[in-house]
Amino acid sequence: MVLEKIKQENDIKKIDRTELPILADEIREFLIQKISVTGGHLASNLGAVELTMALHLAFELPKDKIVWDVGHQSYTHKILTGRMDGFDTLRKYGGMSGFPKRSESECDCFNTGHSSTSISAGLGYAMARQLKGEDYKVVSVIGDGALTGGMAYEAMNNASRIRSNFIIVLNDNNMSISENVGGLSRYLSNLRTAKPYQEIKTGIANSLSRIPVCGDRIVERIRKTKSGIKQLLVPGMLFEDMGIMYLGPVDGHDIFQMVKAFREATRLQGPVLVHVMTKKGKGYLPAERHPARFHGTEAFQIETGIPKKKRLKANYTDVFSTVMCKLGERDTRIVAVTAAMSDGTGLKRFHNKYPERFFDVGIAEEHMVTFAAGLAAAGLKPIVAVYSSFLQRAYDQILHDVCIQKLSVVFAVDRAGLVGSDGETHQGIFDLSYLSGIPNMTVLAPKNKWELSDMIKFAVTFEGPIAVRYPRGEAYDGLKEFRAPVIYGKSEILYEESEIALVALGSMVKIAESVRIALHERGYRCTLVNARFAKPLDAELLRQLADNHKLVVTLEENVINGGFGEHVMEFFGSHSLKSGIVNIAIPDMYVEHGNAEILQHVVGMDQESVTERITAEYQRLNR
Repeated sequence: MVLEKIKQENDIKKIDRTELPILADEIREFLIQKISVTGGHLASNLGAVELTMALHLAFELPKDKIVWDVGHQSYTHKILTGRMDGFDTLRKYGGMSGFPKRSESECDCFNTGHSSTSISAGLGYAMARQLKGEDYKVVSVIGDGALTGGMAYEAMNNASRIRSNFIIVLNDNNMSISENVGGLSRYLSNLRTAKPYQEIKTGIANSLSRIPVCGDRIVERIRKTKSGIKQLLVPGMLFEDMGIMYLGPVDGHDIFQMVKAFREATRLQGPVLVHVMTKKGKGYLPAERHPARFHGTEAFQIETGIPKKKRLKANYTDVFSTVMCKLGERDTRIVAVTAAMSDGTGLKRFHNKYPERFFDVGIAEEHMVTFAAGLAAAGLKPIVAVYSSFLQRAYDQILHDVCIQKLSVVFAVDRAGLVGSDGETHQGIFDLSYLSGIPNMTVLAPKNKWELSDMIKFAVTFEGPIAVRYPRGEAYDGLKEFRAPVIYGKSEILYEESEIALVALGSMVKIAESVRIALHERGYRCTLVNARFAKPLDAELLRQLADNHKLVVTLEENVINGGFGEHVMEFFGSHSLKSGIVNIAIPDMYVEHGNAEILQHVVGMDQESVTERITAEYQRLNR
C-alpha cells in the first residue's frame, strides 16, 4: 500500500507522482473503514482528500502554517502528518481529537471547531511573521459554508492591508452542513460558469498595450480607475473588490492543478484567494447522495451507509421537531430561524410544511439573533433553534438586540450540557451562565420529553425573551407521572421528605432520581425537586427547603461559575438561610472529547460520584 509509506509530515513528497491518485483512493478507503466504526465527520473529509494532499505537496510542514476552518475536514491532514494509528481512538476519551489541536501535533498550528475563524487566525500569523521578519507561508482553508459567516468578511476586509503573501483557499463544495443559501451561494455559482477572469484580463491588457504611443497609458489609466477591467468584465468580483487577488476556479480533485495554483499563489504579494471546487462525500456513494447526513455520522454499515445502532426512542430534537410542526399549524405568527442547521436542530419538517415561515440564515449566528429580534419587533413569534455552543457566538445580540427591548424571541437551545465526542468546542456547558446573567431573560430546562413539549408551548405564549435548553440524545421518558402545568418561575416537587433536598435542573433530574434512590438505601430521606427554571429562581420554595432540610443540593449540567447553583447559593447568602448548600456542577474547565457517560464520571457528575459527595457533605455538617 502507498499509504503505508506515510509515517510523518512531508513523507508525501517522497511518493512518485504516478502513485498519488492511488494514495488518494487508499486514504478514502481508510477513512470509510475507520469512521464506520468510530463515527465522525465523513462527507467533508472525503471531499477534501486531494485538496489536503496538494497543500502538503506545495507547502512545508510544520514550518508553513495551515489553518483549517472549523476543522472537521482535517482527517487527511492528520493522516499525512503521521497520526494514522490514532484513528482507532478518534473522538474517544483520551484519544485523537476530531479537530485540529495544537497539543496533538506541531503541524496543527491553531485549534478550531467553530466556523469562519480561519482567515482571522491566518492573518494573525501572517502579520506576526511580517513584524518578526520570519519566513514561512500561511494558508487559511475555508469552506463556502463558513464563508457565510460575517467574521470571515471582517477578516478579508482587514487582510487587504497586508503587504506580504497570505493565501486563502476557498473549498467550494456548494454545501455547508445544510445546503447553502443566499447571495453568496448564487455568487459562487456564477463564478463556476464564468470564463477564467485572469486570462481575459491579461488578453485585453496585452492587446491594448500594442496600440502605438498611447497603449501603455490606456492600460495604466484603466488600472487606476474604479471601473477597471475587472469591473467591466466580471461585475461584482467580490474578492478583488476587497483587495484580494482571485485565482480559479480550480478542480479540487486534480492534485497537480492545485499544486500549480498554490505555488503560483505563493509568488504574489499581499492576500490571494484560490477558489477550489470539490464534491462533498466524494468516493462513497451514500455520502455523495446524502452529504448532510454524513456530515457528522455515527458508526455505520459500509455497504449501505445505514447506522449500526438503531434508534428505538425519539431524541430531544425529534420531540422539538414534532412540537414545532403542531405549533406552526395553530399559530401563523410562529416562524423558525436557524443558522445552517435545519437538519441538526429538527426544523426540516417545519421547513417542508411551512417553507415561507422558515429562515436559514447560513452560518451567521449574530445575524440570526438580530434578524429574529426584527421579526419579533414586527409582531411575529420567532423560534431560534440553535446548538448551545453556537448560540454563545451571538451573546452581544441576545443582550442588546433582544433582551434590552424585551422582545418575544424563543431560543430553543439544543445540545445543552455534555455532548461528547466533538469535545471542548462543542460542549454546551456555558449557556446557563451566559443566559441567566442577562436582565429580562427567562431560562428553562425540561426533565423529560413531555416537559420539553410543555415548555416550548409555554415559551411561545410568553411575552419576552425566553430560552429552553435541552440535551443531546435520547429523550428521557421517566417520571411521566409528574406533569404539573408549567407556571412562570415555579419548580415542581417530585418527592417530598426531609434531611436532604435535591434541586435538579433539566437533564440532571434523571441523575438526581437515581441519587435519591442510592441515598435512601444508605438511610437518608431526600426531597427531589425539578427546578424547571434556572431564571427566575423559585424563591418561595428555596426558603421552604432551607427551613425543612439540613442540606440543599443543586444539580446542573453547566459549569459552576455563574450557573444555576451559584445563583441559588447567592440567594441563600443574601437571605441568611441556615441550611447547608452544595453545588453539583461541571468544574471550571474545558471538557475534552469522549463518551458523554465517561465525561460525566470525569467531572464528578455521575450517580456514584454525586452520591459520595452528598454523603460526605451531610456527614460533615452533622459532626
